Amino acid sequence: MRFVIKTVAACAIVACAGAAFAQKGETVKIAMIEGLSGPFANVGQNQLKSWQYVASYFAGSHNPAGVTFQINPFDSGGSPQGAVTQLKAAIDQGYRYVTQGNGSGAALALSEAVTKYNERNPGKEVVYLNYAAVSPPLTNENCSFWHFRLDADTTMKMEALTTFMKDKPEVKKVYLLDQDYSHGHEVSKYFQADIKRKRPDIKVVGDDYVPIGQVKDFSPYVAKIKESGADAIVTGNWGTDLTLFVKALGEAGLNLPMYTYYAGVSGTPTALAAMGDKSQVYVVAYGYSQTTGDLGKVVEGFKKKYNDDFYTFAIYNGIKLLDAAMLKAKSTNPVKVAFALEGMQVPSFAGDVTMRKADHQLQQSLFITKWEKVSAKYPYSNENTGYTFAPVKQFEPYVSSTPTSCQMKRPTEG
Repeated sequence: MRFVIKTVAACAIVACAGAAFAQKGETVKIAMIEGLSGPFANVGQNQLKSWQYVASYFAGSHNPAGVTFQINPFDSGGSPQGAVTQLKAAIDQGYRYVTQGNGSGAALALSEAVTKYNERNPGKEVVYLNYAAVSPPLTNENCSFWHFRLDADTTMKMEALTTFMKDKPEVKKVYLLDQDYSHGHEVSKYFQADIKRKRPDIKVVGDDYVPIGQVKDFSPYVAKIKESGADAIVTGNWGTDLTLFVKALGEAGLNLPMYTYYAGVSGTPTALAAMGDKSQVYVVAYGYSQTTGDLGKVVEGFKKKYNDDFYTFAIYNGIKLLDAAMLKAKSTNPVKVAFALEGMQVPSFAGDVTMRKADHQLQQSLFITKWEKVSAKYPYSNENTGYTFAPVKQFEPYVSSTPTSCQMKRPTEG
């Protein structure tokens, strides 16, 4: 009898030990559903390499959970319909984790599709990591337990950007130029609301939208900006829609201060460098290209391997959070990992970041950076141009944090 008791006890210890390290040695496949072809393919391809590089970097001793992350591409063409189609393909192939970021329309479609699928398929749930789609409804009226946003949303970025701009007395007339979809309309909406509250004397002298990914010649828009008498530009444009806009500004010799979200994204730094020292460009973002610390190793290693810029820093935080959640959950099961992610705090390149439980919106520091020549203090050269985005202002997480209206429906925790 004593032998039986000892044997049972020993088995229990082994079982517990097995449970404690249940995830160790597992390969966690993540489906990256993104526009890898089409007008924004250069951005998507950069981010695919970024996910794969960071997954490789956080391996071995860099990976406390002991899992191997494998990132595989699913080309959506950049459309919401394509994203949902590729989600179905990924699920059919057994993927339990998906990621996407470029395009809030695609993000909203994915979040809804993942939520519906999980409701209908208990035991086969999927978690969606959003690394760049910043539409506020994703963590407000359309929030989902299965969606986690790693970027800062537009309300957060506008809170920081307008706080910075209100102390710029030279800014009196602003022209807004944005892409004609949810993100572009939200940039316009929240800029106008926030700046009216902080600097009611600033006038919006233009509010234009461009068909996303379709305009090849931005000179007519530049002519309208010049005619308006604007002394500053605010734009949420990204990818080729920003690169071509910058080129048109340079060709017209219109070097107004420009406040942006995505001037560091593929192609735009090269266009800015062509304007020389005349360009006055600011970016509101949650990071910048550091050359020190752990992020610095990723940035420089990525550049060495691909001769390209690592600029989607949310990917770095995403892998760190996912790894920490799997360690905490002692599992790679999506339901357990999702619950572990709620309230998760990890150290990052700009202090701690926290995944807010109420809406799954990452709380993090935000920066205003300015385009300038590289220096000893900020030596990273964006797209090998000799220029960089240097931080001029940092906002702690509580400064730009905004409230949420999310009423989240949670599954039963297993």
